[in-house]
Amino acid sequence: MSVETPIVVFRPASLRVHCNKPSLKPMDIQTRMRRRQSDTDDTLVLEQEAISPVAHVADPVGRGTTLERLLDYLEPMLNGTLPPEAYIWGPAGAGKSAVVAALFAQLQSQQSRPGSIIHTASPPNRDHPQSVVYVDARSATSDFGLYHAVLDELIETAVPTKGVRTETMRDRLQEALGPCSKQVLVAVDHIGEAETMPLSELAEKFEDIDTGLSWVAIGRSDPASLDSKPPTKRIRIPAYDRQALIDIITSRALSGLGPHTLEHRHARHIAEWADGNAHDALAALFTAADRVVDRSRSTIRKVDIRAALEATPRSGVALGKVLLLPDSRQRVLRALVDIGDGERSPVSAVASEIADDDDVDLSAGTVKRYLYELAEDGIVERIQIDESTQGRPPSRIEPQFPTYVFERLAD
Repeated sequence: MSVETPIVVFRPASLRVHCNKPSLKPMDIQTRMRRRQSDTDDTLVLEQEAISPVAHVADPVGRGTTLERLLDYLEPMLNGTLPPEAYIWGPAGAGKSAVVAALFAQLQSQQSRPGSIIHTASPPNRDHPQSVVYVDARSATSDFGLYHAVLDELIETAVPTKGVRTETMRDRLQEALGPCSKQVLVAVDHIGEAETMPLSELAEKFEDIDTGLSWVAIGRSDPASLDSKPPTKRIRIPAYDRQALIDIITSRALSGLGPHTLEHRHARHIAEWADGNAHDALAALFTAADRVVDRSRSTIRKVDIRAALEATPRSGVALGKVLLLPDSRQRVLRALVDIGDGERSPVSAVASEIADDDDVDLSAGTVKRYLYELAEDGIVERIQIDESTQGRPPSRIEPQFPTYVFERLAD
C-alpha cells in the first residue's frame, strides 16, 4: 500500500497541476505506523512519479525559509498591487523550480475568488483581479511563444498558435491587461540557459506592456556575473544542505517505494554524493529502485546505490530539458540509450544503427546531424577515442543525462 501522492508536473509553456493521486501531505506518525502495519508482503512498490526528478511535490521539503522569503515578496498582492520585478537565482538542483511551482500552484488554486489571489481580511480589489502564470523558457523560446504562454493562461478563449504576428499577440496580451482588467505576475523559469533567452531580453519583451504585468525571472547565474543589471529585488536559493537532501530522498522514497526499501545510511550516501543537487539525488534514487525492480528484489542494497551513482552524471543535463526536446530528437536519444556504452562509436556507425530502429523513422544523415546538434547543446558529449588518427579523429557519443530515468519516462 503506497501513500497517495499528487505531483506537480511541468507542462510545456505553462504550469499545469497534475494530480494522479488524491492528496499529498507530509506523512504524520500515525500514517507512517499504519503503512508499516499494512505492508506485509516483500514486494517493492514503485510509484515512478513520486521518485521522479522531473516531478515536484506540492509541499517542498526543506525550503521553509525560502517560502517565507517568497511570500514576503508576494505581500503587495495582499493589498491588490503587483510586486516589483525580481530575480530568483541559485545552483542547479537547488529546488528553485520546485518551490516556485508549488507556490504558484497554490496561488492558482485560489484564483476563483474575484479580486484577490490570497485570502485576506482586507476588502478585495475587484477592479483588478490578479493572476499568476508560470512559464518555462525552455518551451517559450521566442517572443511569440512567451506572449502566447501568458495570454493562454489569462483568457478562456483559444489562443491561436500560428497565423498571427508576434506584434498582434503582444497587443492582445496588453488588451487583456488593460484598465479595469486583470493584473498578472509572470514567473519565467530557466532564464539564461544555453537555449533560452537571457535576463536582459526577457525585460525587453515585457517592456512594451505598460500596465497590469510584473515578472520574476528564475535562473542559475549569480547577479554579479550577468551582462545586464538584474532587478533590484533578488532572492537567492542556496543548494540544499546534506540533512535537507536526506529528508527529500527519504520522503520521496516513502511515497514511491515500500517502507523498508531504503535504509537511512543509503539515503545519506546518495545525499553526500549529490552535494546539494536534488535532481541528481532523485535520479540516483530512481535508478537504484529501478535496478531492484528489474532483479525482483524488495530492498535497495549498497551494490544498487553504487551502480546508480555510476550511471548518473554528476551535474549533468536536467531531465526536464531533455523531455522538452522535439519528439524526433527524443526518439533518437531513446535509441542511443539502447546502444551499449562501449558501442557508441564512431558517430557515423551510431547514426546508422539508430536510423535502423523502427521507432526512429529518420535517415542516417538526419540522425547524425541531430547527434551533432545535441552535442552542441550539451545533451550528449562527443569524446575523442583516437587522437593519433589523421583527419577528424573518431569519437564516441555519451549521454549527459540520467539514462535509466529517461528510458523509463520515455517508455
